[in-house]
Amino acid sequence: MARVLIVEDDAHIAEGLRYNLECEGHETVVASDGQTGVDLITDAAPPFDLVILDLMLPRMSGFEVARRVRATGNFVAILMLTAKDSPEDVVRGLEEGADDYLTKPFHLDELLARVKGLLRRRRWHGVAEENSGPRELRFGNVVVNFDRFSIERDGEVVELTTREMGLLRALIARSGEVVTRGELLEEVWGLRPDTQTRVIDSFIVRLRRYVEEDPSKPRHIVSVRGRGYRFVS
Repeated sequence: MARVLIVEDDAHIAEGLRYNLECEGHETVVASDGQTGVDLITDAAPPFDLVILDLMLPRMSGFEVARRVRATGNFVAILMLTAKDSPEDVVRGLEEGADDYLTKPFHLDELLARVKGLLRRRRWHGVAEENSGPRELRFGNVVVNFDRFSIERDGEVVELTTREMGLLRALIARSGEVVTRGELLEEVWGLRPDTQTRVIDSFIVRLRRYVEEDPSKPRHIVSVRGRGYRFVS
């Protein structure tokens, strides 16, 4: 059983989600505005396993909710659920910290499948850490812990979001090779390779801040002009 927070101002949709998730065996809590959602996530004990987050909310948008939650270092899985389906909105939602994005109207079976996928991924990380110990990669003065979703450099630890770790994994898995922007969009974000977005650039900037001595002169996450990026250990 998982604890799921539904942040949705449409009472009909919220109650439908609550009913179906509880039928799946999950414990649910509903918030009807963004500020209440942030407060519940911040004060939750035990913490939520998943947040289903509408975008257009009273008091605070779903974008702002995701931004504030991530800013506190909380990496609860977030499924953004919204009627806004433009590529710009999808990309912005992912940039703000959403792990997945589903547009309204949606098929219930698809939503439940995405919920299961996010929760399954969370369980896999927990089982891997508990049973096999942390798996690490060391390079320079950096330690990447794949199971804990963290990077340690010079004694300081940074917790990564799912997408940040996904991007780093994709580059490390092909260490020394050029990984194209299209390949990264498809593998990490599930977007079409030809999607016009700067989301990769934003995430590369973040990762460089975490691993590079001088982010303006990167040695480990290197740009390859006109093609993509290469990881060099």
